Amino acid sequence: MNARMHEGMDIAPCGDVDRDFMRMMIPHHQGAIDMALVLLKYGRDERLRRLAQSIIIEQGQEIAYMRTPSRAAASAKHPPCDRIADQ
Repeated sequence: MNARMHEGMDIAPCGDVDRDFMRMMIPHHQGAIDMALVLLKYGRDERLRRLAQSIIIEQGQEIAYMRTPSRAAASAKHPPCDRIADQ
């Protein structure tokens, strides 16, 4: 889980800081969601379980937000940036 998150965050900059940020943050947020799901499956502390539920909802919404403009913003000037939608 952790290795997959770090691998996804290891990007070659494409020249657009905004898109590079999203390309790194999407796998970071997905890693947090994956960890929160594990906590919900095995954790017992109710406060941590509520926190995990909040992480799943909020970071899922943030991933959706970051993916939306990236699909429409494919630019001939920075073609490697198009790959954000695949992550």
